[in-house]
Amino acid sequence: MRIGEILREAAADLRRVAGSPGSAGDPYEIVAYRGYASESRALVHGRVLESPNVSAATANDSLWRNLINILKRVESDPVAGARVAVSAGGTEREIVADDEGFFRAWIDLRSIPSEEPWREVELRLVAPLREHQPDVRAKAPLRLPEASATFGVISDLDDTVIQSRISNFLQAVRTVMLGNARTRLPFPGVAAFYQALQRGGDGSRHNPIFYVSSSPWNIYDIIADFMDLQNIPVGPILLRDWDIELSALSPNRLRGHKEPLIREILDLYPGLPFVLIGDNSQKDPEIYRSILDDYPGRILAIYIRNVEHHPERSASVKALAEEVLSAGSTLVLADDSFAAATHAAEHEWITRESLPSVRQEEKADEGITGTKADVPGVPEEPPAPTIVVE
Repeated sequence: MRIGEILREAAADLRRVAGSPGSAGDPYEIVAYRGYASESRALVHGRVLESPNVSAATANDSLWRNLINILKRVESDPVAGARVAVSAGGTEREIVADDEGFFRAWIDLRSIPSEEPWREVELRLVAPLREHQPDVRAKAPLRLPEASATFGVISDLDDTVIQSRISNFLQAVRTVMLGNARTRLPFPGVAAFYQALQRGGDGSRHNPIFYVSSSPWNIYDIIADFMDLQNIPVGPILLRDWDIELSALSPNRLRGHKEPLIREILDLYPGLPFVLIGDNSQKDPEIYRSILDDYPGRILAIYIRNVEHHPERSASVKALAEEVLSAGSTLVLADDSFAAATHAAEHEWITRESLPSVRQEEKADEGITGTKADVPGVPEEPPAPTIVVE
C-alpha cells in the first residue's frame, strides 16, 4: 500500500472516532507554489483542492493538534482535472490538473513588468465551479534572476536545511507528523550562510536560491512558513507527491525525482554558474556528481553536510570528491555551516565579513546564547573533520 493511501485511511478513521464526518462542500482553493522564470519562459505550478481548513501553527501546539493538521493536509480532497487559467504579461493559457489536482506547465512569456526579483502571474479556476463560490483566484510568485546575479544556489532541504532524520524512516515520519513550522529545527547557522550566499562575494547581489527536496507537497506550507520564521532566503520550493511507495527513499527514486529538476534549472539559466548544497544521508553527492560532466564549468562547488558520521560513507564521499575535482569542481564534506562558509569566503563567493554572523547564528541555533530559546540544540554527534579535495 502507498504511504498516501495509508495516511488518508488514518485521517478518515480519525474523523469517525472524533465524530466529525467532514464536509463535502468545502470551498475550492488554488494553492500556488513558487515557480521560476527566464525572460521568455516560466514554470507555473500548484494544486487545486478543497480547502483543508488547517489551523495556523503556534509554538504551543500539542502533538495531537499537529497530527490533526497534518492528517487534514493529507486527507484534503484534490480536484481532479481542474482547469486553471494563467494570465501573464497580457497573455492567457489554460492548464489542466492531473488526478491529484496538481498542475505544472511551462508557459511562454511576453513580459512580466516588474523591477523586483519576484514577479507574479494570476491564476483563476475555470472549472469546476460551485454556485456559492464562482470566483477562485490566486497569485503565483515567480523568481527571475537579475542580470547582476553572479551565481545561483540549488539546495536540498531535509537534513541540509531542516533537521528531518530522513535516513531513519520512523524518525522522519514522526518529525513530519507531530511537528509544525514552529517546532521544526534548522541546522545551526544555515540561515546566515544562505543569506551570505544570496548577497554574493561583494555583499550587494541578490543571487537566486532554489530548494529541491523529496518532501511531499502536502507540507509545502509548513516548509515555507518554517523558512520565513527562520529568516532563510526565499526561493522556489520543488517537492513531490506524497502518494508514493514505501521504497521512496531508495537511491533510484531519489535520483529520479531530484536530478531532472536540477537539470531543468541549469538548462533555463545557461549563463549562470551554481553552488550545489546537500547532505550525505541520502544520495546528494552522487546526484550532484552525475550532472557535472554535462555542465562543464557551471558548478562552482558542492557542499555536503556531514550528518551520517560513518567511516564508510565518509570514504565514499571522499572518493566522489576526487572525481568532482577531476571534473573541474570542488566537493566539501562539511561538519557544520561555518566550515562551508569559510570555504566559500576563501573563494570570494561570500564576504569574509559575513563569517562572524554565521558563527554567531550557529551558537544561537544550538541554544548557547539564549537568543533562540524556542530552538533547542541539535543532538550531539561524534566530531568529524571537514573534507576538502582541491
